Amino acid sequence: MNPSSPLEALLSEVRACTLCAAHLPLGPRPILRASDTARILVIGQAPGTRAHETGIPWNDASGDRLRAWLGLDRETFYDGTRIAIVPMGFCYPGRLPRGGDAPPRPECAPHWHARVRALLPRIEITLLIGQYAQKYYLGNECGRTLTETVRHWERFAPSVLPMPHPSFRNTAWLRNNPWFAAEIVPCLRQRLHTLLQ
Repeated sequence: MNPSSPLEALLSEVRACTLCAAHLPLGPRPILRASDTARILVIGQAPGTRAHETGIPWNDASGDRLRAWLGLDRETFYDGTRIAIVPMGFCYPGRLPRGGDAPPRPECAPHWHARVRALLPRIEITLLIGQYAQKYYLGNECGRTLTETVRHWERFAPSVLPMPHPSFRNTAWLRNNPWFAAEIVPCLRQRLHTLLQ
């Protein structure tokens, strides 16, 4: 990417963001990847502690499961010229009192997403991973539950695909909803394979 391009200038601005620094237990470290040539956009929740430490999004067991669903190796997944990764919250938000990561900070997506997405002209499919991304981007089109939204994925195809979060905390969900792996994952892999050729 051209270092003087509007997108690169915006990414530099994002990476210097301190908008919600007072609320971040590990301090700000915005983590995202984007290129104006990317055709696939991955929108998840927010970086975990390992992503915060390494600066690499989805660099944990959830990322391994996500890549398995997508049928992609690490090299392809992290090829920023083909796949953009823009989470709902760019920084690690901390943990909940009862365990698990806190929700993405609410300031992030309204402040940055429209500006970033406007500079990604070639995106052909957006993966909305988890309820925060789905509620933000689908609004009233969301089902009453994540299960209902994901189950009716064809309403949003081919440009958007709602997905569950690949966290180990959703293992029971995956066991109780085998149609996701049986029906949706093969369609998703085929679509991505076509876009990545």
